[in-house]
Amino acid sequence: MSLIIYLLLTKINAMASIKQLKKDINNEIGSIIEDIYHWELSHPDADVNKSENLIDEAIAAFDVFISKINAVEKKSAKTEFKEIHQEITSTVQALEEKLASL
Repeated sequence: MSLIIYLLLTKINAMASIKQLKKDINNEIGSIIEDIYHWELSHPDADVNKSENLIDEAIAAFDVFISKINAVEKKSAKTEFKEIHQEITSTVQALEEKLASL
């Protein structure tokens, strides 16, 4: 949830630190994965295939975001970062909802 708050408070500036954005994505996705592992430990009798698939989905999302950030061109950086931020926000929310429904 901290990434969502961060995105809302910073108003998506094209000159924002790309390094910090990558760290924030890493922290948020890492937090979701950590929460999934906690869920697995607290539900030892549950089918872990769903949670493992959710972990794979989170890792894939992380890879996509990092590659999109690395591919941003200076000409259209502002609009590309806005699109990436919107996608990050929606993906993180979707992952949290899927975790809650496990």
